[in-house]
Amino acid sequence: MASSLTRGPAGTTGGTFFGHPRGLATLFMTEMWERFSWYGMRAILVLYLIAGVLEGPLAGREALAAAIYGVYNAVVYMAAMPGGWVADRLWGARRAVLVGGIVIASGHYTLAIPSDVAFFTGLGLIAVGTGLLKPNISAMVGGLYEGLPGARRDAGFTVFYMSINIGALLAPLVVGYLGENVDWHLGFAVAGVGMTLAMVQYVLGARHLGDVGLRPGTPASPEERRTVLRRAALWTSLAAAALLADLALGTYDIEHVVNFLAVLGVVVPVLYFASMFRNPELTGPDRTRVQAFVWFFVTAVLFWMIYDQSGSLLTIFANTETDRTIGGWEFPASWFQSVNPAMIIVLAPLFASAWVWLARRHREPGAPMKFALAMLLVGGSFGLMGLAGAAAANSATGKVTVFWLLGVYLLQTLGELCLSPVGLSLSTKLAPKRFVGQIMGLWFLATATGNALNGWATRLNEPMGDAAYYTMWGLVAVAAGLAFMTAAGRIRALMSGVK
Repeated sequence: MASSLTRGPAGTTGGTFFGHPRGLATLFMTEMWERFSWYGMRAILVLYLIAGVLEGPLAGREALAAAIYGVYNAVVYMAAMPGGWVADRLWGARRAVLVGGIVIASGHYTLAIPSDVAFFTGLGLIAVGTGLLKPNISAMVGGLYEGLPGARRDAGFTVFYMSINIGALLAPLVVGYLGENVDWHLGFAVAGVGMTLAMVQYVLGARHLGDVGLRPGTPASPEERRTVLRRAALWTSLAAAALLADLALGTYDIEHVVNFLAVLGVVVPVLYFASMFRNPELTGPDRTRVQAFVWFFVTAVLFWMIYDQSGSLLTIFANTETDRTIGGWEFPASWFQSVNPAMIIVLAPLFASAWVWLARRHREPGAPMKFALAMLLVGGSFGLMGLAGAAAANSATGKVTVFWLLGVYLLQTLGELCLSPVGLSLSTKLAPKRFVGQIMGLWFLATATGNALNGWATRLNEPMGDAAYYTMWGLVAVAAGLAFMTAAGRIRALMSGVK
């Protein structure tokens, strides 16, 4: 690393982290440990629900666990919207990330308590904390590159994306092994230790961030704060009253909560986009850029709906229909969750270098083409998964080799590298200054909506069977990729010069 102490954007110390602003190292390490905690918990969530929480026949437990997993992911990413608002209007991104990290750590330690009530309380705390941390740490990365070339920003986001995958690689190996082979709650506790380390590093490295994220972009007036507080209290009270009524009538079923949250995951982005377009301050190029963002948002919804089944249906497939034996020892099914981040660690630097190399020669594909390619790749992954399901059904043992899932994860990883870091960077470039945190929240809300749809989509797996189910979604994704490719020219026009 270089050791320059020159001042970079927003007063940061620059040129000291692989040629990027020194503050990127602080955010890199914070995100790495936060993702360790998140992916560790995620690796064992479905398996723990099936083994330790849900009751009934195995097929029913698997279907409900997959639905809960998808909807919980949706809730976590939906929380990014109010988290972005809090940073933009109340605290600034710096404080929002700190508070969010503390709440996440508290959630993981609550999960470590062997109680169903503590389990769902812990999930709620993690959702709230992630909503505060996730969109705002990414917005701070964008702030480090204020005034620098777009290709440079893209490369910086790809480096930042590496931190996510280092944490995601280590977490299933540690948390998954402890959860599946020692004690589920010990696994959850170790994930909490990871989040605690994230916050220690964040506080110690804050001096390298300069002024980035210190203040809210457009502070809310006292009246605006009171209005938001009243509305939040109203909707929370209505939700609590509906839950209490369900319990009092003796009709409560966890599927009621799952279905309600799934509907919320679809309705919220529709309402939020409608609200943004009604805002009189959204005019000229800013309006058309947000219109372009809608295209990317919808495509990302479908991508994540398919991709994030890796933590639910693909984990169940790994657990029940994949031969995981090596030399007489069967490794944990959760370890498959480390495959994707391992591939990203290897491939992400190559992608970052390739984008910069192509940009210098004016041959870099635009964001629309990258998104189209991502959809073709994720569609191909589910086409391969359909073949794996057919192979398992026709196998004498009912299981297939690990190479099927490894091939699926490779295609998904290539698709992710075409979409996710590009989408993060693009969101900061398309966002009007007034709405930077909230546009970042919307980007993460695409994941929420995709996972909300998963709450229903994954239920088709049992009646359709693996081969038909995965093939169907593979064809849908390929069709979406071709449609996005066809519309690329129109989307570029809406982007108003943003590349």
